[in-house]
This record gives sequence, structure tokens and C-alpha cells, in this order.
Amino acid sequence: MQQHPILTTVIGSYPFPSWLEHASQRLDDFGPDDIAEMQDDAVTAAVMDQVRAGLDVVTDGEQSRFDFNLSFYAFLEGIERQHEAGRRYGPPAHDQRGRHQIIGEIAAPRGLGVVDEFHRLQRLAPQGVQLKASIPGPYTLAGRIAPGGAYADRYAVTEALIPIVSDELVRLVDAGCTMVTVDEPSMSCYAYREDTGRLVDIFNRTVAAVHGRCYLGSHLCFGNYKGRAVAPRSYQPMFPDFLELTVDEIHVEMASREFSELEVIEQIGERMDVGVGVIDVKNYYIETPDDVLRRIERCLDFVPADRLSVSPDCGLSQTARWASRQKLENMVAGAVKARDSV
Repeated sequence: MQQHPILTTVIGSYPFPSWLEHASQRLDDFGPDDIAEMQDDAVTAAVMDQVRAGLDVVTDGEQSRFDFNLSFYAFLEGIERQHEAGRRYGPPAHDQRGRHQIIGEIAAPRGLGVVDEFHRLQRLAPQGVQLKASIPGPYTLAGRIAPGGAYADRYAVTEALIPIVSDELVRLVDAGCTMVTVDEPSMSCYAYREDTGRLVDIFNRTVAAVHGRCYLGSHLCFGNYKGRAVAPRSYQPMFPDFLELTVDEIHVEMASREFSELEVIEQIGERMDVGVGVIDVKNYYIETPDDVLRRIERCLDFVPADRLSVSPDCGLSQTARWASRQKLENMVAGAVKARDSV
């Protein structure tokens, strides 16, 4: 169960400071100590923005990653990374991200780097703040690897990634992480055309070694690359099968969809805690505390306050930092109003 009613948190990512955006395009100009210092500074900035907003649970903002999942491929052996996609210009879309080629057996002997990220967060976050780490699931990671060689299709690539992600989760929990989100946006994006039972089985085998050892959640959304979705934005194809995910919380994106299908949280809430996105990360309208209060009140028609957490719809990495800060501050203010009225 939650620490207290209507917990406030974020999904994982947070916008880079402008200086980090600039430096990340010129990493060859810096030495390893310079880069480590920049990572520390960026994580400190992201954490303090969240702390000042008043969040109950904070992350490192994924400040040492390129996008929420693209950095992980640098840790994988057996693939040849493609740095350039086929289309470089024009309106942003998912085809502007490259796919990596398989050249051998997929492995990650150094892990995926999430444990090091968490150690940095532990070192830099203020004492007493609840910390959360996020990691993409194997089906989502498989999406940027082109099948080939011994791996005939996306599912074969996914099977190779399951033990890699699972081992990273074990090391993460062993390092003291008590709240973990396994993000599987590809599962939610493609549930309309895939075998949802098979997707659930993949997820549950991935998290089996840490289930019961931490507060485990999963974020289900429809994509947010450059503020764009990539799938039919309906939760209907996922349920009831996704109720069998072995997690403590399922988070769903609602604000950008005008709270369509909000009733699905009642089904989720009968099994586990519910995270609801009450802030639209694709919109530069800054929600007021009263907006947030009204949205939370709608959620409370379906789930009790002690099973509800609120956050933005998705990671904030695609939203400008000035807007992210204000959206988070207003989200917390609205949640406090709702909490006081429960």
C-alpha cells in the first residue's frame, strides 16, 4: 500500500538543463571526470526541482541517459549500434531513431548501468526523500534491435533480454532501491495487435526475482517521442489480461486523453494500487491546482485515496523545464487540496 493517500511522484525522466543539452552534443570535448561532474550536477538539479515542488517520491530524472531507453544499447554486446536513422529531417517521428543490427550473442556483462544511476541518486538526494528508479522492460528494449542471426523476430530478441533486465533488477534491489518502475510502453502501444497473454508472461518472468522484494510498478502509455504518440490510444485491448501483471501498481496516461476510459482504474484498483497521469506532458497549458483537484476527484469516484498516486502522464523529458517545474508544483498543490478533503 501507499505511504499516505494520493501519493505524488513522476514517471522517471525529467528535462535536461540547457547546458547539458549543449554539452551532450560535444562529449568529445570533455574528459571522463568532466562528464561525471556534469552528471552529478544535472541529477542534483533534477532532484531539487522535484523536491522543491513537494513530490513524495523522486527520481534522478534519467539525466545520464539519452532518451528513456536509448542509452542502454551501449551496454549490450552482440549488436552493432546504428547512430543515424534513415530519415534525419522533417517533422519528428519514431523513424528518426536508428535500429541496431545483431552481430552475435546478445549479452550485457557489465549490466545496464541502472545500479550506478541509483547509487548516484542515493548520494545526491536529500536525506529522508523517497527514491524511485525506472528501467525499460525487455519487450520495449527489443524494439530498437532489428531481428537477425539466431534471433528470428522481436520475441526472440525479447527472450534474450529477459535475463539481462531481470539481473539488473536484482542488483538494483540489492543496492537498496525499494521502489522500481519497469516501463513497458511498447507492450501498451502494441497490445491491440499482439497476444496480450504472451506480453504479460514476458513481463512477469522478467520481474519474478524481485516481486515481493520492492514496491514494483509498471507505466503503460502510448508513446511520447517528441511529444508524439505511436499507437491507438485505448486501454481496452490490454484488459483484463494486464490485470495479471505481478506488480504493486499500474500507472495509466489520462490527462492527454481527456480522461477517456477512466473507469479502467476501478478494475486495476481491485487488484493493486493505481497511478494516474493527471498532468498532460504533451500540452503547454499549465494545469492549475484546482484543475488537478477536479481530476483527482474524478479518480476518487473509482478508487480509494489510499490506492491512488498521481503523476504526469509520462516522463517529462520532452517538456521544457520551465513548464515541467510549474506543472509539478501545481500538481502537488492540487493533490494536497484533495488529500485534505478526503
